[in-house]
Amino acid sequence: MDTSERIQIASSFLLQAPPGEINDVLNDVRNIISDDEALQVGVKPALREYNLDQFITVEAPGMNHQCIVSEAARISGNDEEEERFVDPRSKTSFVFDHLGLEASDPRPYELDVEAEPLRSALEAATLAYLKAHFYDGVASVFSKGDGVHEYTIQVVANKYNPANYWSGRWRSEYVINFEKGKVTGKVLVNVHYYEQGNVQLTTTHDISFNLPPGITAGDNSAAPKILALIEDEEGKYQVSLNETYQEMSEKTFKSLRRALPMTRSKLDWDKILGYKLGAELSGSKEGYAAS
Repeated sequence: MDTSERIQIASSFLLQAPPGEINDVLNDVRNIISDDEALQVGVKPALREYNLDQFITVEAPGMNHQCIVSEAARISGNDEEEERFVDPRSKTSFVFDHLGLEASDPRPYELDVEAEPLRSALEAATLAYLKAHFYDGVASVFSKGDGVHEYTIQVVANKYNPANYWSGRWRSEYVINFEKGKVTGKVLVNVHYYEQGNVQLTTTHDISFNLPPGITAGDNSAAPKILALIEDEEGKYQVSLNETYQEMSEKTFKSLRRALPMTRSKLDWDKILGYKLGAELSGSKEGYAAS
């Protein structure tokens, strides 16, 4: 297998990395490539795809808050131009290192003047929603601009607990289109539990609802009303997740375990341990006799 094939395999592993474990996976695949320079160059596209898809967060340059790196945040970048992302909250753009996970080269960025009042109001309402419901959550709110009354809210919340062998990530995205009078969104949840095993839960939940009559792009007071609707939708989804967990615990996981061994009799574990101890002692005696 040549290096390019190994890099392709390593990239597929990276794209499946659980929340907060991308560095662990990257360190593991180093053994597959055995060439750090080729690895960094070869897996960079996969790392970029992973970071944008997972709403990776980064400290906004020179600011005291984090922002989301995603496709919605990308404002430029092609073969001739360095890729840049925007943090609407601080009105700056920056370059993001997909390997080092750091932002650099901050520059002032002018947001759409017409869309900014409502975008800012949506941002304030979203941050209030975060404070009430998400531990260490991060949010970014983007406007399409150029006369298009469309706004995108992105939220991500991470919880890593490697000491207890689990990690999780909640991502949600909502596109608010005032011309269509509609909100379309999705919630993505990924949980990894790996103590003496490897269990992952990955869900995608689509959300769509109409804006109530009277809510327009020119009404900044619409922001908290829209967030209240989002809160209601996410609350219903959280309840459904809890019900699913309960059913999995009581039915699904139990059905995966054999209630009794093939003999249809319960094992007497005290006897099993006794047999094992006797066999070890017997083996030790034979060893002494042979010596």
